[in-house]
Amino acid sequence: MNHQAIYVAVYIADLATPWAKSLKEKRAIVLPITEKLKSRFPVSVARLSGLNNHSWERIGVTAISADRVWLEQLLIKVDSFISGQSATLTKSEQSIERWDIS
Repeated sequence: MNHQAIYVAVYIADLATPWAKSLKEKRAIVLPITEKLKSRFPVSVARLSGLNNHSWERIGVTAISADRVWLEQLLIKVDSFISGQSATLTKSEQSIERWDIS
């Protein structure tokens, strides 16, 4: 049997929106960011926590590939994109894990 390695990339971002006065106002900031991420990059995006707090939110971004270097570059681009948005990026974490499949 052939064994092949695939890589799973995970990027977690904490976004601050202290100027937002309501959940509706925060969603108007966060949703365009998540939608633009999905349309500009080959990633999946999820709103993870902070959904009921108007001043912050945590989003997760994932991608999968057989090319680790490509994923590393993708995460750099995702981080740069999020940093340039209207919500303030307060913290980010990223990880790339190798999976051996048969």
